[in-house]
Amino acid sequence: MNTTPTQRGSLVLPCLDEAAALPWVLGRVPQGWTAIVVDNGSTDGSAQIARELGARVVREPQRGFGAACDAGLREAETDIVAFCDCDGSLDPAAVEAVAGPVRAGEADLVLARREPTARGAWPLHARMGNRALARMVRRRTGVALHDLGPLRAARREGLLRLGISDRRSGYPLEMVMRAVRAGWRIQETSVAYQPRTGRSKVTGTWLGTARAVRDMRAVLR
Repeated sequence: MNTTPTQRGSLVLPCLDEAAALPWVLGRVPQGWTAIVVDNGSTDGSAQIARELGARVVREPQRGFGAACDAGLREAETDIVAFCDCDGSLDPAAVEAVAGPVRAGEADLVLARREPTARGAWPLHARMGNRALARMVRRRTGVALHDLGPLRAARREGLLRLGISDRRSGYPLEMVMRAVRAGWRIQETSVAYQPRTGRSKVTGTWLGTARAVRDMRAVLR
């Protein structure tokens, strides 16, 4: 891989019509991190905006969160790769705290446990669905997880070796389950979670949340 000593890692940002959030999101990416915006079929000019703001833009025609994450992972050229939503609900600046234990050799996968900062930041139906899935993971694996959120970090080669196959909303959960089977050391660290910019495609609606939970239950089965 072509890397330089100044490169801290690659931050994969799955993107579907996030033109309003992109300026803030990309402005918060820490120095030394390569922002990889994976355009997953946007029609609002997101790809062009991201490109103008200095991000590396990848187009992934297969619709789905997992498809976008996988495309970004394969595009990355750094040892450490992190993933983050592109809607402004998570501060990309937190990626340093999330990736720190991986870089230090203290963990193989670090997940960000979301802590809402305002009423409505995390809709009740989405929070309940996430909590139920986290409980199921704890019971099945013994790993003390409380959140299956999107902000996470690990080493690129290890992630590729996991062979994650889900290309929809089950991708984050499959990553965890395969990491457990591979004997990875998994940690959590708390990060702020704020109201997203614009309309949510998944957790902002009951239907979107139900589809995400369905995908994740399929992974557990």
